[in-house]
Amino acid sequence: MTLPPNVYDAEPIPEAARAEIERLLTSGDLFRYTAPENSPVTLLETEFAEMMGARFALAVSSCSAALFLSLKALNLPRGARVMIPGFTFAAVPSSIVHADCVPVLCEVGDNYRIDIADFTARLDDVQAVIISHMRGHTSDMDAIMALCDARDIPVIEDAAHSLGTTWAGRNIGTIGRIGCFSFQSYKMINSGEGGILVTDDAELVARAIIMSGAYEHMWKKHKARRGENSDELVRALERWQNQLPLYNLRLSNMSATIARAQLPEVARRIRDGRRNHDHTAARISTSPWIDVPAKLAPEERAPDSLQFNLTGLTDEETLAFQAAAARYGIKVQVFGMSTDNARAFWNWQFIEDLPELPKTRAMLMRACDCRLPARLTLSDCDMIADALISAAADVMTPAEAAYGT
Repeated sequence: MTLPPNVYDAEPIPEAARAEIERLLTSGDLFRYTAPENSPVTLLETEFAEMMGARFALAVSSCSAALFLSLKALNLPRGARVMIPGFTFAAVPSSIVHADCVPVLCEVGDNYRIDIADFTARLDDVQAVIISHMRGHTSDMDAIMALCDARDIPVIEDAAHSLGTTWAGRNIGTIGRIGCFSFQSYKMINSGEGGILVTDDAELVARAIIMSGAYEHMWKKHKARRGENSDELVRALERWQNQLPLYNLRLSNMSATIARAQLPEVARRIRDGRRNHDHTAARISTSPWIDVPAKLAPEERAPDSLQFNLTGLTDEETLAFQAAAARYGIKVQVFGMSTDNARAFWNWQFIEDLPELPKTRAMLMRACDCRLPARLTLSDCDMIADALISAAADVMTPAEAAYGT
């Protein structure tokens, strides 16, 4: 019997990291501010900013920390209302609560993207927006930025799943005031834990640097990307020293070394991840019970997973499909059917006056999620596609399946 492909193991850490890891282990030099200059964290920030085309980057302990610091750097008042899509990970509304702000949820359509009409209707009552490009699906950033710019509402991009995705040729994460990325497991860059934010705004990044834990004069070890004038950043850092609380959300040199070694791999992972996604999506779209929503025209995705909707299935049949896929060796997560799923908004019970979002709920009850890492071969993708197609057919045509017709 042919075994299904292993979709859970991450790619090995590149050999390029090993010498620096050995040096760190020998020296014990794990703190980002120990080196007089150019620690692994500083180098990661500089190189990541260059890769993204941003002026500044700040590496921190997680993408959640990046979101939290972004909100604090915007200097929002306590109780400020921050809009997010109803389809995101629980860490996003959690970062808003942690920043003493109030999450405001808007509807998401069956293509996993923000419902612009509902977004617009709620926008006049908020002070900031976090756009979660959930599972790498980009909402209409042209419409969103036009609406927010007209109201002078700052936009933070939660690009945890979108490193390498572009919108009309611009890197996702560089369209709003601040972009936040994840280095957690199963992301395009994996250091186990970690995150990074990028911005062109010296004032915002200076505030974030201080609050991340740059105490005393440690901020002097931060810099703009190579070739950028750092004077503006230095002046902003001097202004904010001792004026802001320290939350100590720094990244370690070890995590930075692991992440940094993967930067040269990003282009390949984007290419292979897109190839695998598009190949598998085309295959499973031949099933009458599976729909893969099309990307928006300006979007070039960098996917490392596959999402699709089940069409014409009841709740019972949806659960049966999930079980049938498991029998073929493929784990499928139905967002709204998985117990206590952190991506289902009704499980965010820490939000007061949690709203009902009927359109988002209906989508989540049929939206499926499947791991599809860039390291898979097309043959692996074919096995996954065959399993998903067969699972749907087993559930929806049980009599024919039983008799082999």
